[in-house]
Amino acid sequence: MGTSLDSKIAERKRRWCDFFDWTKPPQHMFMLCYSEGVPGAPPAYPENKQQRIDWAWTAYEYQLKRAEWLEDDTIPYMNVYTGTEIFAEAFGCKVHRPPDTNPCAVPMIRSASEVSKVKVPDLGASSLAMYFEMADELKRRGGKASTLRMIDIQSPMDIAALIWDKNEFYVAITESPDAVKELAAKVTELMAAFMDEWFARYGRDYAAHYPDYYMPKGITLSEDEVGSVSREMFEEFFLPELKWLSERYGGIGIHCCANARHQWHNFLKVPGLRLINIHQPAEQVKDAYKFFTGHTTHMHSWCGDGELETWTYPDGARVVLQLSADKKDKALDLSQRARKFCGRE
Repeated sequence: MGTSLDSKIAERKRRWCDFFDWTKPPQHMFMLCYSEGVPGAPPAYPENKQQRIDWAWTAYEYQLKRAEWLEDDTIPYMNVYTGTEIFAEAFGCKVHRPPDTNPCAVPMIRSASEVSKVKVPDLGASSLAMYFEMADELKRRGGKASTLRMIDIQSPMDIAALIWDKNEFYVAITESPDAVKELAAKVTELMAAFMDEWFARYGRDYAAHYPDYYMPKGITLSEDEVGSVSREMFEEFFLPELKWLSERYGGIGIHCCANARHQWHNFLKVPGLRLINIHQPAEQVKDAYKFFTGHTTHMHSWCGDGELETWTYPDGARVVLQLSADKKDKALDLSQRARKFCGRE
């Protein structure tokens, strides 16, 4: 990268750090989705490893070029993309890889008696090793200052629900809680080994898997199974691992696309909650802006209706605006308007 582009990206990262810093005045960020000319990614199959690396590099070069002329808060990143299956696969689950969508794990446990037989795999000898190989090659090409996008990470309990057939999993929460906790603990152990190695190799900052915001430090993950359990079950089964992971890595960003409004108070019990992403219909998201303002930053599936200039948020809210354009001139126009909306012009 040239010095000018380096400076631009460094300034964007500084804004993200200020955005997450509660000692600084509240501000909004904006990310503009414009990908005209970028080819589609090859399927996330192991045999496509080299094609995936090459595609991620091509997309990264496009993002760098875009950053030269389009002003927003996107941090160009190299995408080590995956499906949700990767940790379940490492434990031994078979994987279904359809041609037109992401891979998915096939459950391998159907009873509590099987949990004790599940072994935490050695990280380097597991299927997860391939993602380090991909990331190593991308960092070699991009250099030390380049940014990686994190793989798709689910919460420990969400991964446990992939390994254990859900027809039996939710029954086991009530009838065999110790077995459920044992499996979640094994998943947490493998996750920690992976994250420790990732941060040791590539540094603490990255672009989150979803949404793709910049994270200066901490862990980001999806937490969707909480929509299917009670508040009490969240506190007993989900909260301990979320607390532990956030405290270990210096904060946490949570994506939730489940109808889990009854768990919002529990989300606030997670220490170091840096960002919440609620992916639900607009009426529920409007309530999320009110509920979480003052507690964490927002990046939800709905930002507003009508023209950007009419969007409103609660006083003190810190929001990542998600905008999109299909043409360059529209992207430039939106960028100018968003900068004004965010008080930068």
